[in-house]
Amino acid sequence: MPSKFLSGSAPVVESDETKTREHVHAALTRTSTGKEDLRELESGLDSLQSDADRTHRIDWSRVLLPVAALVVLVLAWQFYVSLGVKRRDLVPGPLDVLGQLGVLWSDGKLQESVWTSLQRGVIGFLISVAIATPVGLLLAQVAPLRRAFGPLISGLQVLPSVAWVPAAIIWFGLTDATVYFVVFMGAIPSIINGLISGVDQIPPQYRRVGTVLGASRLQMALQIVLPAALPGYLGGLKQGWAFSWRSLMAAEIIAVGGTIGFGLGSLLDQGRTLSDMGVVMAAILLILTVGILIELLVFGPIEKRLLRRRGLLAGSTR
Repeated sequence: MPSKFLSGSAPVVESDETKTREHVHAALTRTSTGKEDLRELESGLDSLQSDADRTHRIDWSRVLLPVAALVVLVLAWQFYVSLGVKRRDLVPGPLDVLGQLGVLWSDGKLQESVWTSLQRGVIGFLISVAIATPVGLLLAQVAPLRRAFGPLISGLQVLPSVAWVPAAIIWFGLTDATVYFVVFMGAIPSIINGLISGVDQIPPQYRRVGTVLGASRLQMALQIVLPAALPGYLGGLKQGWAFSWRSLMAAEIIAVGGTIGFGLGSLLDQGRTLSDMGVVMAAILLILTVGILIELLVFGPIEKRLLRRRGLLAGSTR
């Protein structure tokens, strides 16, 4: 029996580039080459060259538009501060926050807080994925288990993860275990529901083919169901990361002291304690920046590659 039953991707419509390549190949392999064949070959090569140029051309609008939006927001922020509606100690300007970031950098607090939170977030998210993926596959494959635990999983996803912080402090004390537990409770339900949603969108023909080929339950889950459910699964992963990052910040803000390290949430709480809006705004911008970078550098490329492999983006190949 083949080790791989289905690629898990939906049927891809033959792209224009593929058709062009076939025309070029046909023109090259004919026994006789006339003027019509040469013209067809020349036009085909020109088309392939233009397709390659479009593929490698950088879409500067994806860079310039976000930068322009950011500049507009900063200018609006500075304009509001210059109106003097609020005191500068209550609403600091962009330059004030930038100066505060420089102070935090020189003190080493910026590097420590970003590294601590990012390390916790990544480790907690990866462990959540390792737990949620088999549980999601099991619930998606076994109907009685899904009917029994599905509502509970959905309820846990709706429940604000910050509600787990007091219980986690009582159970684990002021340790990193408290933070990780809150991250797990925020990420795991979202990943499970995302995977189940992706499984529900799989065409029934996929399972029938696997059954015909004699796939076992494990092979059906790993080689057919999981690859075919990748779009929904990826959506669940993105939502799981968002929930885990927010849960982490809530835990770091509330659970301060003990053996818990100094993260971005701790930096935010420190600014609140000292009534220093410069530190508060600096911490908020750092939290926002980390979240945006994770989306742009991790989930964005993965999603784009998945869509391109399924023929849903320009420049895709079979």
